[in-house]
Amino acid sequence: MLLMGLAALCAPATASAQFNLKKAVNSATKAVQAITLTDAQMAAYVKESVDWMDTHNPVLPEDDPYTQRLRRLTDGITEADGIPLNFKVYNVIDVNAFACPDGSVRVFSSLMDIMNDDELMGVIGHEIGHVLKHHSKNAFKTELLTGAVKDAVASTGGVAAALTESQLGALGTSLINAKYSQKQEKEADNCGYDFLVANGKNPWGIVMSFEKLQSLEGDAGATPSYIDKMFSSHPETKARIEAMTKRCQKDGYVRPAATETTAE
Repeated sequence: MLLMGLAALCAPATASAQFNLKKAVNSATKAVQAITLTDAQMAAYVKESVDWMDTHNPVLPEDDPYTQRLRRLTDGITEADGIPLNFKVYNVIDVNAFACPDGSVRVFSSLMDIMNDDELMGVIGHEIGHVLKHHSKNAFKTELLTGAVKDAVASTGGVAAALTESQLGALGTSLINAKYSQKQEKEADNCGYDFLVANGKNPWGIVMSFEKLQSLEGDAGATPSYIDKMFSSHPETKARIEAMTKRCQKDGYVRPAATETTAE
């Protein structure tokens, strides 16, 4: 996943305090309470966070060429293992994309500018892979337990409370900037591969998107956040590209010819 400008917009306020044993015990008790969140309660927090992000970012309308392109690429792709999918484009300068536990997929226009259709679907497939493997859900739950909203969650016994702008911003940032382990990234690669194949897309797009993002490293005009999140280890990046390449070749898929990006 990726982001910088929005991270600054959503960044929660920080505070420091002297250690207090009673306060620490109370916090631990609240964390225990919060960990009992049901899927329905989790879903309510995710929806509120996604709604907040959609309200505070420029979502391109249906008649915009970027949206029309995304609609064309995702036509017929309505769910992932029973999770309903919805796609929108944020008109922002950051190179980024992310998928939320509820199936909300948000693609940034600047990412669409640098990627052709196969590459773009490769990124989308990978991000949906994180949803299917429950990586994004677990990362969001961790934020609820340890982040800026944990007290609000605990005080309501897990029922979605009316959160402040700052709290919603913190949750939004956690959805966009969730960092995953190398193991989780590899799982998302393979799950994304399966997702693309199941929906009639060429899985070479994953390899091609990795190569395109790698080519941006060192580019002074490129936003590094998504690249950093996707490729935290250079040796692992090479191994992931090789693994996906071998899988595509083994399964007999033909690598698409390189094409120019298009907003239509």
